[in-house]
Amino acid sequence: MKIEKLAYLRDNPIHYGKTINFPIKPISIEEIEHLERIYNNDNLFPQALRELLYLAGKDCYVLDYSSDNQEELQTDVREWLSNFNRSIARPFFAIDAHNPGEQFLYVYLDESDDPTVYQAYLPIRNDILPFTSLQRTLSDFIKVHIDLVKKGYNPF
Repeated sequence: MKIEKLAYLRDNPIHYGKTINFPIKPISIEEIEHLERIYNNDNLFPQALRELLYLAGKDCYVLDYSSDNQEELQTDVREWLSNFNRSIARPFFAIDAHNPGEQFLYVYLDESDDPTVYQAYLPIRNDILPFTSLQRTLSDFIKVHIDLVKKGYNPF
C-alpha cells in the first residue's frame, strides 16, 4: 500500500523509551478488507484509516486499542454505546479506547480520505457533550501525538 497520509507514522515506527521500545505493528490487507466488509458495507475505508491499520492496526504507541484486535475493539465500543443507551447513526470506526467502557475516539467512514477525529464520552454529564470533534484530521492527530512522544510526553 502506498502511504500518503500517514508518512510521519511510517517514518517514526518506534517509540524509543528509556527502558522499553514500542514498535508499531500492522495488520494485513486481508484483515483490513474484512473490517471494511463488516463496518463499511464492503466500501473502502478513508485512505488515512487504511494506512493506519496497514502500518499500526495491531499496535500503535500513540493509540490505545484496548483489545486483542480491531474487530474486538469495534464490538466493544458498540456494546458500550448500547450500555449507555447512545448511538452513532453514521458509519464509524473506533481508533482508540482511552477510557474503556466510557470513552473512545473514532472517525466517520463517510468523510474525506483524511477524516476528522471525534471523541465519544458516554456517561451522562451536563458539562461534557457525548460526541465532540477534536478539530484534527486523523493524520494530524497522529502527527501531534508522535511529536508529544518524541518530546517525552505520554500521548494519552
